[in-house]
Amino acid sequence: MTAPNIPYDERPYRPCVGIFLLNADNLVFAGQRLDNRAEAWQMPQGGIDHGESVHDACLREMLEEIGTNTATVLKEHEDWLHYDIPQPLADRLWHGQYRGQRQKWVALRFDGDDSQINIDTDEPEFGAWKWVAPAQLIDMAVPFKRDVYREVMTSFESLITS
Repeated sequence: MTAPNIPYDERPYRPCVGIFLLNADNLVFAGQRLDNRAEAWQMPQGGIDHGESVHDACLREMLEEIGTNTATVLKEHEDWLHYDIPQPLADRLWHGQYRGQRQKWVALRFDGDDSQINIDTDEPEFGAWKWVAPAQLIDMAVPFKRDVYREVMTSFESLITS
């Protein structure tokens, strides 16, 4: 699939929700991506459909990616966070329409038990999952997401320590 004739630097960012899901031990959900040859772990995330609220997108994406949305919303990041995807990858994703993602991050507390998490969904994104210390996840992520992850960890730090 070829990229559109829009120069990379002029492409918009894809609207997306990021899910910072904490368990009762203040560990965050991390999924190992199926589509990445390197060992890349990330928090659930996904596009916001036209006309969909951030809250609705968050719960829908949780259900689609980890098989449950049994969680309580704790806090929404006040800003939209952006990251650029390396151009060769951006040219392949989403028909080359976007240069990266514009994300609204939502912190949630997982109210269920681990048996409710099922990454074997209709369109699986993760091959494995685990609960990790939030700061640890930064180094587990692909490099182009690490600045956003640092900002998310800083913004939601009070939720982790409380």
